[in-house]
Amino acid sequence: MSLDVRAPVQSAPESAPARRSAVGFLLGRTSHASYVVNGVRVALVVVWLGSWELAARTVVDPFYYSMPSKIWDKLVIWFTDGTSQGSIWSNIAITLEEAVLGFLIGTLAGVVLGVVLGRSRFTAEVLAPFIKGANAIPRIVLASLFVIWFGLGMSSKVATAFVLVFFAVFFNAFQGAREVDKVLVDNARILGASRWDLMRTIILPSATSWILASMHVAFGFALIGAIVGEFTGADKGLGILINHSQGNFDAAGIYAGMLITTVLALVAEWLITLLEKRLTSWRPPAVSQAAAI
Repeated sequence: MSLDVRAPVQSAPESAPARRSAVGFLLGRTSHASYVVNGVRVALVVVWLGSWELAARTVVDPFYYSMPSKIWDKLVIWFTDGTSQGSIWSNIAITLEEAVLGFLIGTLAGVVLGVVLGRSRFTAEVLAPFIKGANAIPRIVLASLFVIWFGLGMSSKVATAFVLVFFAVFFNAFQGAREVDKVLVDNARILGASRWDLMRTIILPSATSWILASMHVAFGFALIGAIVGEFTGADKGLGILINHSQGNFDAAGIYAGMLITTVLALVAEWLITLLEKRLTSWRPPAVSQAAAI
């Protein structure tokens, strides 16, 4: 009697060239999909602008609604001949400086106070009604007060941007500090971690996603605060350009100012996304991709 002894059949390990070809195939599909998405986006913009231009020339009154061609002409004039308030670049620089300062100060204050109160339940309970009441105050009222307090200079605009940014970041930082895994904190304390060690190695990394998520919208709020402050009182900036266009019934100038503000916000969003990827590079790829979405 013969015994048929056969080793179990095992699949050969995948070779490096095969892995590279698979990765290349997947990357090719991803690249193709991105081209399709971008193509659809461009098509939507072209259809939207084309229909707007056609409607303004045939149906609606362009005096009230303007049209893309007039907005483009206004942008060309601003960037070549300047504005009534001087060079367009100087106006952009002033608004951007106000927004960036308000964003940085508001983000720092919101993160610090949010994390501290998130880890101190008693203090949070005491201050909760005051913080909610301050958040409920209309920002336009604060902008008017800031002009009285700080004058027509940059300080009043930075203060308005600060208020808008602070609360957006504060509540996310507060919730992120509250959501830290209690088991991790207890284990770190058992191992002898100090308060600073807990803050540096567990609490802040755990709250990073919450904080970065708020920063994506916070810079837009900073721009809004700067422009609202310029509406209230200023001699330069994108807000004063939009305000003067409104006073002159120049719809194209209003749209042009809005478009420049939108471009600034999109550039800031791109930079914050790069910062987020750098700060969350320690995470597994799947988690980082989910956070990016």
